[in-house]
Amino acid sequence: MDEIEGILVLPSALKHPGTTEADIGHALGFSLRSFDNDEDGSVLTIGPAESGGLLEIGHRSKWGIQFVVFHAMEARSKFLTPKERGEVRWP
Repeated sequence: MDEIEGILVLPSALKHPGTTEADIGHALGFSLRSFDNDEDGSVLTIGPAESGGLLEIGHRSKWGIQFVVFHAMEARSKFLTPKERGEVRWP
């Protein structure tokens, strides 16, 4: 487990290939929106990786740390807007 600037990244967050701690920090720092999970108190945040691709980051506050990240991967379509999915076309 590594801690970077108020973010604790758990090993489970790095299991998807290509997702780095730097990408996670960037996505949280430049987040587009977040969804609260009332069942367990976690939050899912959508934000860009350093490369610009959108990630979904699962996190919660715990142990006095603002972001304890337990999940990170390329954002799934169901969490993206039509424009982010490429469904909006300009005439």
